[in-house]
Amino acid sequence: MHTLSRSLRRGIALMASRPIYLFMMVVVPVATAFFFLNLMNEGLPLKVPVAMVDTDHSALSRKMGRSLDASPLTDITMELEDYHQAVNKVRSGEIFGFFYIPSGFQEDALSGRTPTLSFYSNMSIFVPGTLAYKGFKTIAVTTSSGIVQTTLAGVGLGDQATQSLVMPLAMDYHLLGNPCSNYNIYLSQSFLAAMMALVAMVMTVFSIGYEIKWSTSPAWLDTAGGSMAVALAGKLLPQTFLLSGVGVAIQAVMFCWLGFPLNCPPLTMIMAMILLVTASQAFGVIVMEALPNLRLGLITVSLVGILSFSIAGFSFPVDKMYGGIAIFSFIMPIRYYFLIYIDQALNGIPLYYSRFYFIALLIFLLLPLIGLKRLRGKCLHPVYVP
Repeated sequence: MHTLSRSLRRGIALMASRPIYLFMMVVVPVATAFFFLNLMNEGLPLKVPVAMVDTDHSALSRKMGRSLDASPLTDITMELEDYHQAVNKVRSGEIFGFFYIPSGFQEDALSGRTPTLSFYSNMSIFVPGTLAYKGFKTIAVTTSSGIVQTTLAGVGLGDQATQSLVMPLAMDYHLLGNPCSNYNIYLSQSFLAAMMALVAMVMTVFSIGYEIKWSTSPAWLDTAGGSMAVALAGKLLPQTFLLSGVGVAIQAVMFCWLGFPLNCPPLTMIMAMILLVTASQAFGVIVMEALPNLRLGLITVSLVGILSFSIAGFSFPVDKMYGGIAIFSFIMPIRYYFLIYIDQALNGIPLYYSRFYFIALLIFLLLPLIGLKRLRGKCLHPVYVP
């Protein structure tokens, strides 16, 4: 306990004497949280700028234009005269799509000649392009149904009969976990947790690699009584408390202030955040045991941390990835935190069914024991390779 106390005092003093520690562990996560939560504040991007190309200029086409502009997904920012002008506006990035109504549309529609409605969306920018497409398709389907209903009423069918023919099935759908389709609830929680994991790995590697680079690692070990485990505990525990505190504070903002779903006891997600931070630190220790070099260690954990945003399953299902890529998602701590969040906070299933994810995070804490002897040897005889 005496050597641990000395090692802790040394770790706290070093952390307090270098602004980079507080900047990376407090300023960066808080600034990132503010950025994401403010960016996704509306929950779903709305009113995507689009254009209307109306070459029919009929009562029906004007009604479609008003409906499209009233849609929560699209905003008609300009009315253009022809197809080529609209395509140029899409290519310049001024709009994300356009709705094209051909000449003679109303006449053909009411006479039963099946006119063609065209709509174009820029799918190279996926989210606004998809929202524009969804808004266009909704208006097209609604207009088609309205024309059919008008035609049937014209031949003498009553309102109830036409309604049953146009829409023979009543839809009753339920969105589970995220009933308001709020991107903020799903993405911000995942991305901010991944950012916390990345910061924990980077600072762990930096803390250990800095000692080796400047040949202060023998003194660091001496403070810990020659024990590598005590030395790591003294250096990393202050960072664990600080990072966990910042992570729990960000969780409190999301769950308490912004009203993110929390269908489990708050302690469950607090424990998940603490385990994520400690497991990420353990991952950083593993990297330094394998590559006891500051530059190589930082490159490795930065690469792993950045890739975790893509292959941990936030935005693309792991089971649909190529097998060789999907394997890497299971060696990242953030993957298990993400699954805990889905099961517990969003779905509220019994904790028993998430036990393996908690166990996986705990296993990360034991893995550094394998390479402690190697890391101790490198710390006792530091050789810095630039």
